[in-house]
Amino acid sequence: MNEPSLDQELQQLQNVYSVITEFVVEYSFQIAGAIIIFLLGLWVANKAANVVAAQLKKHNIDITLSNFASNLVKIIIIVMVAVICLGKLGISVTPMVAAIGAASLGAGLALQGMLSNYAAGITIIVTRPFVVGNTIEIKGVGGVVEIIKLGQTILTNEEGEQISIPNKHIVGEILHNSFAYKLVENKINIDYHADADHVIQLINDVLAAAPAIYQDKKPLVGINGFNTVGIEIGVRYWVPTTRYFEEKYHTNLAIIKALNQAKIKIPCPVKEIHLQH
Repeated sequence: MNEPSLDQELQQLQNVYSVITEFVVEYSFQIAGAIIIFLLGLWVANKAANVVAAQLKKHNIDITLSNFASNLVKIIIIVMVAVICLGKLGISVTPMVAAIGAASLGAGLALQGMLSNYAAGITIIVTRPFVVGNTIEIKGVGGVVEIIKLGQTILTNEEGEQISIPNKHIVGEILHNSFAYKLVENKINIDYHADADHVIQLINDVLAAAPAIYQDKKPLVGINGFNTVGIEIGVRYWVPTTRYFEEKYHTNLAIIKALNQAKIKIPCPVKEIHLQH
């Protein structure tokens, strides 16, 4: 088998050079135009994103939604500019659009849960049923809102634990928002012979003297009901969520001390057993 001669190799290189030169000469204006259009499109996309972010900030829209909206505008403009550039180079974008559409459909089905979380996150940010620092409870899970993201909301509790809740489990569910405070509810039994008015006044005095109890929402103390043990006294008051158990235990101790000092009898359940001979 004969190896190609030097002249043949030079001729091949000349052919390649000719093809490249012809391509550059024929399409140089299209390439230059596409580059200029793309660079101009990037500049317009950045400017438009900044304008959108500034307007949203001016109207006190949440920063998470502002970033999402400005980035979305930027991406849309860049995609449109890229399509124009490809058309300038004579490349048909119709097959690419069809392929992207098919891929997007498949990705949408695969990422349905994630997309629903993002949609719910946008709903939360726009409607603002709660903000950072509020105390919320959903499906028995509660805590103080620390971060609101597009995909999830992060709570923290008194123990310092972080609780991540996917946003799709928040939107459409029954939501309790007690802002910065949490309700404490207790029940105490007293003897039927005890002075209920005196007991209620004693407990009210204890609650009024507790500095951490939220006094703007007046604590409530009263007769909650009657049972076989005695008169059931109900106690309701609000404390800061971040110190819920600390203040509850401290107040319980103060109440029991006040009742003991006043010689208020707290009855215990008694079970009578009758033996038949």
